[in-house]
Formats: sequence, C-alpha cells, structure tokens
Amino acid sequence: MISSKIENSIIKYISRSATSEDLDILTEWIKTPSNKQIFKDYVKAHYMITYSINDPNPDTIIAQLHKEIKKQKRTSYTSKLKSFYKYAAILILFFGLGYFYQKIFVKTKPDHILVTKVKDITLQLGDGTITTISDIGEGKITDATGNVLGEQNGSKLIYIDKALSQELSYHTIKVPYGKRFSIILSDQTQVFLNSGSSIKYPVPFIKGKNREVFLNGEAFFDVAEDKTHPFIVNANELDIKVLGTKFNVTNYPEDDQTEVVLVEGSVHLNIEGNYSETKKGMVLKPGYKGTFDKTEKTISDTKVNTEIYTSWKTGNIIFRNAPFENIIKKLERHYNVTIINNNNKLDHETFNANIGIDEESIEDVLYYFNKVYQIHYKIENNKIIIN
Repeated sequence: MISSKIENSIIKYISRSATSEDLDILTEWIKTPSNKQIFKDYVKAHYMITYSINDPNPDTIIAQLHKEIKKQKRTSYTSKLKSFYKYAAILILFFGLGYFYQKIFVKTKPDHILVTKVKDITLQLGDGTITTISDIGEGKITDATGNVLGEQNGSKLIYIDKALSQELSYHTIKVPYGKRFSIILSDQTQVFLNSGSSIKYPVPFIKGKNREVFLNGEAFFDVAEDKTHPFIVNANELDIKVLGTKFNVTNYPEDDQTEVVLVEGSVHLNIEGNYSETKKGMVLKPGYKGTFDKTEKTISDTKVNTEIYTSWKTGNIIFRNAPFENIIKKLERHYNVTIINNNNKLDHETFNANIGIDEESIEDVLYYFNKVYQIHYKIENNKIIIN
C-alpha cells in the first residue's frame, strides 16, 4: 500500500509533469527494493498502455491489459495481481483521457520531418592516424606496431588492464552530436561520453605520474582508485583531481560555465592547475554541484539532485526549472539539430520535462512542448524555428 502522495508523484513523473519536489520524493522512495518494484509495475503498465495507444482501435488497450494480467496470474500472488489491476486502472484513466482528447480534439503531428546527418565517432591514435568507429562495431585496437591495446564492443572501447608504461602516448576519441559512447581506460576507469564531446587520454598511463585526461564536452567518470596515481580531469581552465570516485563534468566550449556534479567520493576543484589549498580551490562533497564561472574565474557549490545531471548516460534527460535557452542547447546536442528561437521572451522562462532520447524523436519532443506549454514552431530548410 502506498500513500496518495507517492502515487501522485509516480503518475506525474510518468506523464512528464513532475516537479523537482516530486522527483526528490521518488528518488528517495525507490531506494527501498519493494518500492522500486512497485514503481516498475507502474512503468510496465504505462508502457503497455502507451504501446497500445498507437493502435487506432481503443479495444487494443483492453486486449493488451488482459494479456498482461494472464501473465501475472501465472507468476504472482493474488495481492500482486490486485496491485497490477489498480496500477493499470489508474493509468488507463490518466492516459486514456489524454488519448481520447488527442484523437478527437487535437490535430495529428505535422508531416514535416527533420533529416539529420549524424557524423561518425572518430578515434585518433598515438601516431596521428584517425579511424572512424561504428557504435555497433567490434574489433581490436592496436598501436602502429600491431600490439593489441584493447578492443571495441559495440558502443564501448575497452583497453587492456596492463602495467603502467614509461612511454607517453595519447588517444583521442570524438563523439558527434546525436551519439553517446563509453570507454574503459587502461586503469579500468569508466568514462561515459555525451553527445558533442571529446576526450584525450594516455594509453596506458605513465608510472609515477598523475593519470591526467583532457575533456571537452560532457562525461561521467567512475574512477578506479589508485592512491599513488591521482586522477585529474583537465577541463580547460578547471582541473578536477580525484583518487577514486563518481562524478559528472560538463565543459562545452560554448557554455559560460563548467559544472562538476559529485555522486560519490570527493573531488578537489582547482583553477589553472593550482593544487594548493587556496581560495581558488574547493573540495566538493557528494550531492553537490561545483560551478566554475569562465568569465569571473570563480568556483561556487550548490546542493543538487545528482540524477538530473547524470541520467543522460542511460538515455534520459531531465529538466527541472530549466531555462528554455539551456533546454535548446541540450536538444541540439542530443538530437543533432539546429534550433532557432525567435521568441526571446522564452529564453529565461523555466520548464520541466523528462525525455527518453533513445525512444522519442525530436518531433515528439517538439510536439510535447507545443501541447503542454503552447510553444509554437515550424520546420523550415531542415531547421527548427520557434516563433
């Protein structure tokens, strides 16, 4: 049995109308395994019903529901079955009203379709050779003499866990807009790269030296601990120094700020490589975001919900009270599109949204903003124009 407050928060989350308070409540609530299963049941029912809504025959919803209930009878106790009935009934009511409203009163989505040409992921080796990478490919990574350094497995590069070297050699991987990629470095540190990002890293790391990598764009780091070789992320004017921890760094050249969100462990933020304990440095605690102002050359910290800043690596982007101009930037990167906003009043207005970038097209997102927030747009010369 769950409270009506939790129930409302779940439904608001699924319908993409959750506030930051709703998100915080759910984040804490699903830490309990039994609550997490309840949440999954809601999502399962929602997915089933949403899938059925794509069929013009409303009876499909009922057919899919009965099919799922039969499965529940074979695998679950009566109490769980009752719960599923309840979740499905609530969601049918909630989404069914929207379905019939859309079918009867709302025009269908526009026929204009954006044609995006996504560039290839590239890997530059130590000798300067540049190769393209398919995010569904497989193969070995070798140096100029044929020595195997690692392998590719789909959207991930995995380097061999080998002894530290005395020879410095760098690889650089660049991920274009519209794609994501991940790397396991030779020290077994995991790096998840977001759209429009690049990272330069030693292969392997040098014995007796800091493990230093260079980032442009956004990445999530899960750093392997090595007390004798601190890990440093060089984000242009800001250095992030750690021993072993999990954190997200956003450092796009066009942004006015560099952001570091700490999930676990601790990091030391330093301006221009200054590692002394001065006013230029800051130790960040878990659950906090450190912000480096590129103009003022200052660092500040704020307590945040880390999930909002890290969900992109699992294919979701969350906006909570986000300025529209920031939303546009992220949509351009994730979907590899150009958005021109002619309505300047929107720039600093804030919005909430949850977007599954692997399941929802940019047209779906635009449709959502149009119907929920009455933001009008058109597609012209393969660009999105907001008026």
